[in-house]
Amino acid sequence: MGRIIAIDYGTKRTGVAVTDPDQMIASPMETVPTHELMQFLQDYFEKEPVDLLVVGKPLQMDHSASGPMKQIRYFVGAFKKRFRNIPVKWMDERFTSSMAMEAMIEGGVKKSDRRVKANVDRISASLILQSFLVQKNNMKA
Repeated sequence: MGRIIAIDYGTKRTGVAVTDPDQMIASPMETVPTHELMQFLQDYFEKEPVDLLVVGKPLQMDHSASGPMKQIRYFVGAFKKRFRNIPVKWMDERFTSSMAMEAMIEGGVKKSDRRVKANVDRISASLILQSFLVQKNNMKA
């Protein structure tokens, strides 16, 4: 069984999270400059088997698309062409940034470290992945 990777795509940087090989636990992995994301994923796929990419989908409260959705769709299209054997799923990412900040506060992360947006992006990606895993497991039940 391969891992599942999730991304919190941003125009400047992208948070990346990954599951363990049993696809049970989501962990923050890295924050990558977005222009280097495709190469980062290529390098990772050469080291680890990956079954799925989960992409955070920025939605408004009325479920309409928000944020850099045009750029995200472009990235997903390029990803599907380059990595034909890895399927892509979308996951609602509403509130993940604020939840990531709350998690860092509750975890005792220093204020100076909470200001580093790369930390928020990486944790947001893990929250997207954790939500996906919960939804996937609920469908099995």
